[in-house]
Parts: sequence; structure tokens; C-alpha cells
Amino acid sequence: MVAFLALFGGLTIHEAAGTSLFTFAFTGILGTWLYQRRGTIDWRVAAPVCAGAVLCGYAGAAVAGRMDPRPLTILIALIIIFAGTYVFLPQRTVPRARAGHGWREQLLLTTVGAGSGFGSGFSGAGGPLFSVPLMLILRYVPLTAVATSQALQIVAATSGSIANYRHDYIDFRVAAIITVFELLGVIAGVKLAHAASATALRRLAAVFCIVSGGFLLARTL
Repeated sequence: MVAFLALFGGLTIHEAAGTSLFTFAFTGILGTWLYQRRGTIDWRVAAPVCAGAVLCGYAGAAVAGRMDPRPLTILIALIIIFAGTYVFLPQRTVPRARAGHGWREQLLLTTVGAGSGFGSGFSGAGGPLFSVPLMLILRYVPLTAVATSQALQIVAATSGSIANYRHDYIDFRVAAIITVFELLGVIAGVKLAHAASATALRRLAAVFCIVSGGFLLARTL
């Protein structure tokens, strides 16, 4: 979304990141509700992740807001390319035992939330871009990681958007249009996540990330 808005939406990189991040608060609300209805969200896992993202989402957006557009664009492009590339890497399939139990586990999840919140606020790409890979690396069940990321979006996007609003980096007209289509996508995506293998769709999205991030990087360099 950030790459698309920066390349074709006529927005600066700061505005693209801020506008994109703002819309994810609404997709997070809908996604959380839909996953909760299906009983997929484990709040012992989701709660510490969200707690870690509260302040770090604001901090990430604040840091990005003070950066020069060119290095910021390069960093965001590299993040998007990495996200796409990660999909094609071999995944660890052994699930983590007793997820969410114990203070060490809670501290680990809070750290995941802090890192994901900062990355979300900094790039405008949304918390799931960071939290899902991190949780999969830590051997959490994929559906648990995705469900947790929905709740994380609400916290990280809201926190980061406060900082972006202070810098006037949110185009609310563009955000309103994008949000409508994103919400339709969330409804379809939740059904797909519970009903069928999403491998092909994930790979298609990964290719789009690599191509769009590559274009953004090439244009900046």
C-alpha cells in the first residue's frame, strides 16, 4: 500500500506511510472482530503483543516523520522487498508448546509487539508485516500469528497515526477510499484463512511486494 500510494497516488513518502497506517486501524478492528467470532484469537498471546506496540507505534512514526524523504523511502522499499522475499523462505512447522504461558513467554511476546509496533509506525506498512514473520520464526501456529496481528493492527496503527496526525501526514480523503476496499478484502481474507490453503495468494502478494518495492527503490536511487 505504501509503495502504491507513493508511486501512483501522488503522495509524498511521509504522506503515503501515514495514510496507509491510518487505514490499518479500521482493518484491524474488523479483522479482530471476525477472528474473535471464530474463537481464533488467543488473548494470552495477543494481549502482551498489543501492550508492547502501544508506545512503540508512536515512536516509530515520530522517528520517520523527522527523517529525510530519500533515506526513508529506501528503508521502506527494503522492508517491503524483505516482506515479499520472506514468504518464499522455508517455514518452521513445529508449533510452540503452551503459547502465552509464563513470564518469559509474556516478555518475549511484548518484545515482538514492541518491534512490530515500531516497524509499523516507521514504515506505515502495518503491524502484521512484522509480527507474523517474527511469530512464525518463534514457532507460533500460523493462524494464531495472523489472528494476533489483527489486534496488533488496532494498537500500532492508532498509536502511529497520532504522531502522523501531528505532522499532517494523513490524507483523509484518500484513506476513506482505500479503507472501503481494504475492509472488503479483510472479509474475504478471513474466510480464506479458515477455509483453505492461502499459499498461492500469499505468493502472489509476495511477488507484488517485491515488484512494487523494487520500483520504489529504483525510482529513489
